[in-house]
Amino acid sequence: MKVQCLKGFRDYLPGEMLQKERMLASVREVFEQHGYPPLMTPALEYAEVLTGKYGDEGEMLLYRFRDNGDRDVALRYDLTVPLARVLAEHGDIGMPFRRYQIAPVWRAEKPARGRFREFMQCDVDLIGVDSAAADAEMLVIGAAVMQRFGIESYRLRINHRGILTALCRLVGLEGASEADFLRILDKLDKIGEEKFRTEVAKIPGLDDSGLDKVLEVVLCDLKEPADVLDHMSSILGDDELANGAIDRMRSILEIVDAAGIASCCQIDPSIARGLSYYTGLVYETFLDELPQVGSVMSGGRYDDLVGMFSGKDLPAIGISLGIDRLFYALGELQLLSGEKQPAQILVVLFSDELAPASFAAASRFRSAGIETLVYPKAAKVKKQLQFAQKSDIPYVAVIGVEESRSGTVQFRDMEAGSQEELSIEAVIEKVHTGRSSS
Repeated sequence: MKVQCLKGFRDYLPGEMLQKERMLASVREVFEQHGYPPLMTPALEYAEVLTGKYGDEGEMLLYRFRDNGDRDVALRYDLTVPLARVLAEHGDIGMPFRRYQIAPVWRAEKPARGRFREFMQCDVDLIGVDSAAADAEMLVIGAAVMQRFGIESYRLRINHRGILTALCRLVGLEGASEADFLRILDKLDKIGEEKFRTEVAKIPGLDDSGLDKVLEVVLCDLKEPADVLDHMSSILGDDELANGAIDRMRSILEIVDAAGIASCCQIDPSIARGLSYYTGLVYETFLDELPQVGSVMSGGRYDDLVGMFSGKDLPAIGISLGIDRLFYALGELQLLSGEKQPAQILVVLFSDELAPASFAAASRFRSAGIETLVYPKAAKVKKQLQFAQKSDIPYVAVIGVEESRSGTVQFRDMEAGSQEELSIEAVIEKVHTGRSSS
């Protein structure tokens, strides 16, 4: 048997996982600073909960199977549909409802650079409010995540499903054909204008007389968001749905400008989002220095999704971070925190007889908030010091027979190469002082 990880999946070894956990802790802080508490849902759902929510292309990527109870189940594809199920199942949840969730999702897609079949998502959602303020809040949170990681050059590319529907009307499409058109439109920046025209020409019922106007809207090279909206209005002004969408985006832009993030927001009429449940604002986030990575954060308004389960419409908007893709990008940009050592201090296990003294000292260090590791067996002190050095543990405490009697330790600073006999309290002060000066 060839021992290897399943294709499209990966292991995170401790050094990398420590970096990832620190990254996730920062994300959680951002979410909670904006007033969003955590939620957790199961990895498995009944298949009927997930099917019919992602379009034909998305549905083909579900990991679906029958379990030992012969139930038709599937691994969650995203965190949004399970949220909708929670809201429908727990009808007594107060509104507006806010939550974030950080959990793995699974998609049976072709692996690529920075793209895996199992990956972590972070979702933030606001349920029960349909307003420009709610829409803008998602963009504000998304920008706060980027800023927390020191990413300076990025774009929140925003659009509205009302604009996309109006573009479809220009070429005489609706229903299933509209979805085909938008799927190709979403790839315009990758495939180019010529191939776009070739592919959409294959859609039954397409009226190509309006295609030039569609491209005039989508390929607009104006930079200022307000100018882009004026340009859209000049072409789509006769469409009532488009006018409503443009007005909503004007209101959103006013709010994000007041929040200080207007410079990273870009109106992009080609952003269509691949999921069929979006109803209003949609957005993707791209890093200017790593365009090949794709969108690291996306989302939109999905007012009709909860109604699929509960039978009533409930306005909802959310944003989702592709954590594994973002983690990869931060590594490429050298913005990840350095690998954190597993402990601040190693307590040497001098002998089996002195193990209680070593564990007692470790307990006092931990009570003082110091990450402490006890060597797992009695061994030569030199070997244990080498372990500390290899593990980047900055301090070592040795408790021999004399130290055990006097209640002291031999305290070694690995970087300085110095050693002195200190009380437990003095060691705690030394370690805390070393932290504050680093």
